[in-house]
Amino acid sequence: MAGRQAMSVTAAVRLANPHSWVAAVYPAVFGELYCLLVGYDLSWLQAVLLLGACILMQSSVNTLNDYFDFVKGTDTTDDFVEVHDAVLVYEDIAPKQALYLGLAYLAAAALLVLPVIIGAGPAPWCIGLVGGLVVLAYSGGKTPLSYLPVGELVSGGVMGGLIPLGVAAAVHGIVDGLALILAIPFIIGIGLVMMTNNISDIEKDRQARRKTLPVVVGRPKAVRLYRAAVVCWIVSLLVIPVWYGGLSGLVVPALAALTGRKVFAFLLTSPLIPQERVRQMKCIAMANVLGNGAYLIGAALAVLAGRAV
Repeated sequence: MAGRQAMSVTAAVRLANPHSWVAAVYPAVFGELYCLLVGYDLSWLQAVLLLGACILMQSSVNTLNDYFDFVKGTDTTDDFVEVHDAVLVYEDIAPKQALYLGLAYLAAAALLVLPVIIGAGPAPWCIGLVGGLVVLAYSGGKTPLSYLPVGELVSGGVMGGLIPLGVAAAVHGIVDGLALILAIPFIIGIGLVMMTNNISDIEKDRQARRKTLPVVVGRPKAVRLYRAAVVCWIVSLLVIPVWYGGLSGLVVPALAALTGRKVFAFLLTSPLIPQERVRQMKCIAMANVLGNGAYLIGAALAVLAGRAV
């Protein structure tokens, strides 16, 4: 370890990967808007603490994923990754520092949410425990979940679905299945981030003996499945907000079409090849920002309009 740099604040922030926080912020904010839609008693303090905990959980996922990918040799300078997204690859930092940082982010998330869930019953504790275990199992262990054909489902289900479910449970003390149904756009959009990465990395993942979904089905089938998922995502953005928001829900498809038509069109035609990886990852991130951002605006308008689910 001699000669290694100490973990700087800048490196710690870059490992947390703030531009990916939308995957936690959007579902968390939607979970809070859902509480307002169904009439759960949500305070401003609860909203801030829950949002902060979700951001810290996403930071933990990002940091631990970078650590395990680096120590297993699956992240290198030849993998078409941006310098700012590969701290351990491009900076001389002891990998163990990233491991400790990732665990610290996870512990901080637990401490932040603790005042909200004390006295709320077993539901938020169980959801939080599942979320924490998945964070650790996603990249760690002998066979990480990210190495299996369930990575897309796990990432989308936990970040896009479990977060709104957990927020509602923390506030009201029950497992509210409707929150999970209304979170479908987030589940699909976040799952597609992982799928974009995995299809681009098929050749590299085969060498690393990863059994991701794209590796198992092959690139042609994976691309077709990817485009079908994008279509399902678009349909969910068109249908679900109108279902629960009425006329105010029509804002969602209008906004999504106005702001996101180019990025969604790219997703439906992208070759998903390694050389285009950076552009593809930027486009799927922007599609989440714009498409699911429009969905959040629709939910907020439904709250302002006094709609009840």
